[in-house]
Amino acid sequence: MARLSVLDQSPVRSGGTPADAVHETLQLAEAADRLGYYRYWLAEHHSTAGLAGASPEVLIGQVAARTTRIRVGAGGVMLSHYSPLKVAETFRMLETLFPGRIDLGIGRAPGSDERTARALRVGGGGGLEHFPGQLRDLLAFVHDQVPPGHPFAGVRAMPTGPTAPDVWLLGSSDEGGALAAHFGTAFSFAHFINSEGGAAVTRAYRRDFRPSPWRSEARASIAVFVVCAETEAEARRLAQSRDLFIARLYTGRPGPFPSVEEAEAYPYRERELAVIDHARARTIAGTPTQVRARLLALGLEYEVDEFVVVTITHDPKARLRSYELLAGAFDLDAVAAE
Repeated sequence: MARLSVLDQSPVRSGGTPADAVHETLQLAEAADRLGYYRYWLAEHHSTAGLAGASPEVLIGQVAARTTRIRVGAGGVMLSHYSPLKVAETFRMLETLFPGRIDLGIGRAPGSDERTARALRVGGGGGLEHFPGQLRDLLAFVHDQVPPGHPFAGVRAMPTGPTAPDVWLLGSSDEGGALAAHFGTAFSFAHFINSEGGAAVTRAYRRDFRPSPWRSEARASIAVFVVCAETEAEARRLAQSRDLFIARLYTGRPGPFPSVEEAEAYPYRERELAVIDHARARTIAGTPTQVRARLLALGLEYEVDEFVVVTITHDPKARLRSYELLAGAFDLDAVAAE
């Protein structure tokens, strides 16, 4: 049975405010819990006008407090900016408050431009060359298994307890999958960022997975951008907002998430049209039946049975409706009740 989860980037819509985006995240999370989604992940982006979620660890506590059955986590923490011990402490506290419901997704990308990344690293953090060591230390702290002889032997991430957050490595390349297999973590491939070669990456992850003290078997998912509506025409109309958002982002002019009307009136240049054409290859827009069929086909290709759904529309009601329709297509409430 397929699982559906949510990745929320807390989009700032044109005409709205970052505060609106945060409150819309909380409202959507409550709905996802009612609808039977399995996880609710909060993304991390910095100094980005169109995405308000700079502190997933703060939002996780708020979402978990407002929900009852859904797992809640980061999708993900950009570990290169931070101390592994501090990240472990934060998520051990969340796990203590909401035992058995917390996911710690770890990303390798900066989630920002290079100047912002430098500002985040003041006083700590490091470049990608340090990431494997940071990940090793994070896992040791999260699971209270810092080995003898380690420079930080005896240091414990408090509060300790009988359970630990479920650690996922997030990635859009073979490097992320290889690291997840090496360290024995779960792995989620970001199809919505890169749709090329993802199936080979997830298959290689399963093939090369090394059991760890915290996970005995491989576990993989894919994060997919979806817009679902009652008709295919309406879904494609709503998805035009993402076309303009992506065109601006990839040509160095990021901004709030535009309305459909803005997207329809925008005079696209040739380079922007090429960007949009490439992005549409990693977008699923259609009716519930069409979206379900395409997701299940991707699941077979990637050998996964969990889809982390990213849906952004300018109208928050349309975004909620997309998740409602998709939940109905997969009969999620019945699955959650089993």
